[in-house]
Amino acid sequence: MSDKPRFFDDLAGVAGGALSALTGAKEELNAIVRSRVDEVLTSLQVVRREEFEVVRELAARARIGQEEAERRLAALEARVDALEQNSTHTHHHTHTS
Repeated sequence: MSDKPRFFDDLAGVAGGALSALTGAKEELNAIVRSRVDEVLTSLQVVRREEFEVVRELAARARIGQEEAERRLAALEARVDALEQNSTHTHHHTHTS
């Protein structure tokens, strides 16, 4: 933590030397902080956009997977129905023989 105050003192000293005393130093410090915040926000937006694309891709895949699963389930149900009807007919058939 002791690094931070020294850093700001150095910054104020540099800015104070280049500009006029505290007002200049404060404006310079604000400008530096503003640009740093902008950089951070920009990098966050990039990360968020990338994450958003990944999540959107996963959602699309999940939706495709769900549609595929529903289609397969319907096909399996149809096969089970067909097998049950078939076995019922076969069962009755064996009974009558």
